[in-house]
Amino acid sequence: MLGHSHGHGDDHTHGPGAFSNTRTFAMVTLLNLAFTTVEALYGFWTNSLALLTDALHNLGDVLGLGLAWAAAALAKRPPSGRHTYGWRRATLLSPLANAVLLVVFSGALGWEAIRRFSAPPEIPALPVIVVAAIGIGVNLLGAWLVRGGHENDLNRRGAFMHLMADAAVSLAAVLAGLGMWYLGWSWLDPATALLISVVIAVGAWALLRDSFEAAMDAVPRSIDRDAVHAFLLARPGVSAIHHLHIWALGAGEIAMTAHLVRPDDEDHDAFIDTLVHDLDHEFGINHPTLQVERGNLCEHDRHDRAPHAH
Repeated sequence: MLGHSHGHGDDHTHGPGAFSNTRTFAMVTLLNLAFTTVEALYGFWTNSLALLTDALHNLGDVLGLGLAWAAAALAKRPPSGRHTYGWRRATLLSPLANAVLLVVFSGALGWEAIRRFSAPPEIPALPVIVVAAIGIGVNLLGAWLVRGGHENDLNRRGAFMHLMADAAVSLAAVLAGLGMWYLGWSWLDPATALLISVVIAVGAWALLRDSFEAAMDAVPRSIDRDAVHAFLLARPGVSAIHHLHIWALGAGEIAMTAHLVRPDDEDHDAFIDTLVHDLDHEFGINHPTLQVERGNLCEHDRHDRAPHAH
């Protein structure tokens, strides 16, 4: 056995980008908090469920964004003797909480909308249209601010989905207000709230699934474990692989451990350096820990030639 080799870049979380993340979440959180307060006041004044739906969901947004803000701040904390990876996994727990909030709020709003169908109240349409139109602008601005890297960052993705869902709610409220104004259809208010609550719940399911899997150390969906196994097995001199594990370490950071059987390892350092670079380039795995073993292929190693999960 030749021991362990570990390769990673420390600038993924602790550089200027982490500060930028924290500042962005702070700006978007405070912006949404201010608008939520105004919208809730108008919602109670007009008795509009569409506005209250938007305001309540915005309140969920503020809570969710606050969690994302806190997670981004925690992720900047350096590793310690007890937390050897730092607090990066906070960026995986935050979107899980965000998804749960989305599902809970959409259920509560849907129930209230169903209750109102029996006797929809008269709603002044113009305040609904104006306030909801402002909400579209506020939420699209917030989504634009957190848009960078949200495809590969669950923390940003949770915030981005919150904001885009709110923009959709606000748009639906505008349409409901126009329908009530021109057609006198008061039932559009609870109907819009019910429709949007269903849309929010469906959209939140994917985030809930992905964030739960990340919290359970599942292989990220962006990575094919079998492809990684085949890639490692094709490296020069590698005769077998075992104990291959891949999981998300934090936002934008993927860890991997693997034991590589390499009987004729005469270029150990160069082999490891090249492999660490290639794993990052090919799969985005930027925290690999590799153990190279020298020796004959044992029965366990033969069994592990074919890709499989431990």
